[in-house]
Amino acid sequence: AQLAETGGKSVQAGESLTLSCVVSGAPFSQWNMNWYRQVAGKDREQVARILSNGQTSYADFVKGRFTISRDNAQNTVWLQMNDLRPEDTAIYYCNRLYHWGQGTQVTVSS
Repeated sequence: AQLAETGGKSVQAGESLTLSCVVSGAPFSQWNMNWYRQVAGKDREQVARILSNGQTSYADFVKGRFTISRDNAQNTVWLQMNDLRPEDTAIYYCNRLYHWGQGTQVTVSS
């Protein structure tokens, strides 16, 4: 399977951004999917999760600001990020178990 993230860029604090992850070569509709992020020098941390049935969960530090969603017909999972803060600056990764994308950089300036 391959996971490919897109959508990362530099934005100002308070702006919104949507990341996409397209999954190929896998039974995507059966997969629970995650978004993680990593700041240089720190451990990778889970941001959001969406189960195959559509149930979602979020890390406390993004609750109310980020939304994870999926479209099984497009083999895609999204991360809608609102009210971005400088501390959201990180490389964002799409994940399922040991499958990882290459990551996409999000930089938020104050």
